[in-house]
Amino acid sequence: MTATSTTSESNLNFPEGFLWGGATAANQIEGAYNEGGKGLSVQDVMPRGIMAPPTQAPTPDNLKLEAIDFYHRYAGDIALLAEMGFKVFRFSIAWSRIFPLGDETEPNEEGLAFYDRVLDELEKHGIEPLVTISHYETPLHLARTYDGWTDRRLIGFFERYARTLFERYGSRVRYWLTFNEINSVLHEPFLSGGIATPKDRLSEQDLYQAIHHELVASAAATRIAHETNPDIQVGCMILAVPTYPLTPDPRDVWAAKQAERANYAFGDLHVRGEYPGYLRRTLRDKGIELEITEEDRALLREHTVDFVSFSYYMSVCETVTQEAPAGRGNLMGGVTNPTLEASEWGWQIDPAGLRTILNDYWDRWGKPLFIVENGLGAKDVLVDGPNGPTVEDDYRIAYMNDHLVQVAQAIADGVEVLGYTSWGCIDLVSASTAQMSKRYGFIYVDRDDDGNGTLARYRKKSFDWYRDVIASNGASLVPPSQEPPRA
Repeated sequence: MTATSTTSESNLNFPEGFLWGGATAANQIEGAYNEGGKGLSVQDVMPRGIMAPPTQAPTPDNLKLEAIDFYHRYAGDIALLAEMGFKVFRFSIAWSRIFPLGDETEPNEEGLAFYDRVLDELEKHGIEPLVTISHYETPLHLARTYDGWTDRRLIGFFERYARTLFERYGSRVRYWLTFNEINSVLHEPFLSGGIATPKDRLSEQDLYQAIHHELVASAAATRIAHETNPDIQVGCMILAVPTYPLTPDPRDVWAAKQAERANYAFGDLHVRGEYPGYLRRTLRDKGIELEITEEDRALLREHTVDFVSFSYYMSVCETVTQEAPAGRGNLMGGVTNPTLEASEWGWQIDPAGLRTILNDYWDRWGKPLFIVENGLGAKDVLVDGPNGPTVEDDYRIAYMNDHLVQVAQAIADGVEVLGYTSWGCIDLVSASTAQMSKRYGFIYVDRDDDGNGTLARYRKKSFDWYRDVIASNGASLVPPSQEPPRA
């Protein structure tokens, strides 16, 4: 029997009930950093575009302080998502809106009430919520006082926070994610783990201990969720980066495998509930002895996730056999693949890599998969259209079409995929560069990198395109042989 990679009309099928939608994060859309009793998060004090330990106060040039003002405009924004036919909307809850310092014993009712109102709007429009508990939003007090997740006490603070959310919203929210792109802490410990120690002074011992604390907290939250409501589904969230050997040299093949294992380890622990042998060897080779209690082991073993979610933007190559340029703009390292084109920010465009990662994760873990981030950041230009200002973003349509075709292929391969939420479905402030000009959305927000603009919302060409994709359950996608001309 020979496997085939031929794309055909019959392969572009999505299951009934497939969850089409979009994704955001509180720190990139809400604004209102000092309203409703909210405390400061690490995001509020990061100088623009610098993922560094905290300054002493919010920086005036940080666009995230106002972001796109979703805090005051959520009803209108959700109505626009409903107009596209969204089945699901992924958003995060700002930890410092619920526990302003992070270590209090009682939550902030104003913060809880805000998310009640958001859920009210989603329910009114029949949109399923998908909630991220911690999306790069560690309360600043926890970073300054405890050095973030290096301190075991954060497990207890996170448990209290998670329990508060599940008790308040557990009957209204079925799908939950614990930590956004949890493996990114390897590369950006302050952004991802609230670790205030500068990277150049952070020991690997402390970094891996912090990772262990996050993993235990994730398992503890999963336990609390299932105790609160057995119908709740909890997933981990991984930054997925398929890694190819640059050459067929066996050393390059092994280098690629080692790079992928650094990401696999987080899924292995969430799904299998124990440290894999290759990670135990890595820790031994580095001379790292983690403090792991028997209670930790029991939590990891007994409270594994219900599904695996991930972000996917690019693939990379690895090599040890020749000099190769590093991938520009890539958080996760790797070298440039000479066969692929790249976005304006240097992220290599590889639709087939999405099918690859879906098959790899399904074969490895056998858990339902959820693509919770994917999209193209680009410098959109607002132009006059027949129905008012718009963006002719054919490049985004082509990018998303090609990736969704590969999702359909993976489903035809037998992979169970719950849904797809495109990243930044409404323009938002970039997490890595704190720019507005790096736009992902179907909805243009009138704000520039200097903070100027009316914050008015305008539908892009991709708005109507995605509405048709959702309405047809993917039938309107165009197979590669029929692709329209590229812009």
